Amino acid sequence: MAPVTGTLTTPDGIRLAWHDHTPGRGDGRTPGGGPTPRRTLLLLHGLAGHQGEWDDLLSPLLADGHRVVTYDARGHGASTRRPADMSRAACVRDVVTVVQGLGLTAQEGRLGLAAKERRQSPLTLVGQSLGGHTAFLAAAAHPELVSALILIEAGPSAPDPTLPAHIAAWMDSWPTPFDSPSRATEFFGHRSWSHNLEQRHDGWHPRPDRATMLAAIEELAQTPYAPEWASTTCPTLVVRGAHGTMPEADAVRMPTSRPPGTRTDLTVIEDAGHDVHLDQPHRLHSAMADFLDSLDSLADGLPRAEPPADARG
Repeated sequence: MAPVTGTLTTPDGIRLAWHDHTPGRGDGRTPGGGPTPRRTLLLLHGLAGHQGEWDDLLSPLLADGHRVVTYDARGHGASTRRPADMSRAACVRDVVTVVQGLGLTAQEGRLGLAAKERRQSPLTLVGQSLGGHTAFLAAAAHPELVSALILIEAGPSAPDPTLPAHIAAWMDSWPTPFDSPSRATEFFGHRSWSHNLEQRHDGWHPRPDRATMLAAIEELAQTPYAPEWASTTCPTLVVRGAHGTMPEADAVRMPTSRPPGTRTDLTVIEDAGHDVHLDQPHRLHSAMADFLDSLDSLADGLPRAEPPADARG
């Protein structure tokens, strides 16, 4: 079933392009037209990405009975390309705009029914890289909105003053313009990148604007986010790619830096780099499904099967 698509406007005037995929016979806007989804998953892509990166996960997540919502972050994809504000706080406000605007919680949504008339499912934020960073900041700032987190190659790493130079060098290495989308696929290593191009008179150019991307990670070079992570209390799955960029030591510290008794599961996806969702979508789905199934088992009062010892924090 094709998703419902549209745009939402943030309080500071930024347009966010979104897709809403509903399982069963729902109308795509709310669960009201069909079976109540098990969970609502809001998927947040990473730096220089777009919401189409999640396409390989959509079918299995919908088959599991979840409502899946994606959107292009500010400065990305079909959303406003060059916002004046690319701060972490602005991106958290965007999450709230999407959650409230599409009625993803029990609050009244502009596109949904009144809360008392609408059947709701728990909201899980799923984020990769910078999207994962946004996800846990949103959970810290608005715990009433988020029931669980799935963080993929993302966490409260220490400030990295070299990050802007690293990202700038990475973007400067792109051999643009490409003479065709297939050339972009060859260079970046996945077809998803060929869906994030625009054609100009001289060839195909990636949509991400260099200055905007550098603005998006500027605070990560200077600001520690350990306090925000430590304030989160919802169940969380942290996923690393075996060949990714997230240090193992950073992941191992994450469970111990939250309140006692707070659930933080750790898992590693083999044969995956930083873009776990692109490299190994089926293995990632399996890890996500096990985690979400365990949450539902707890909610139903059933015993939870413990993950392997090396996967738990």
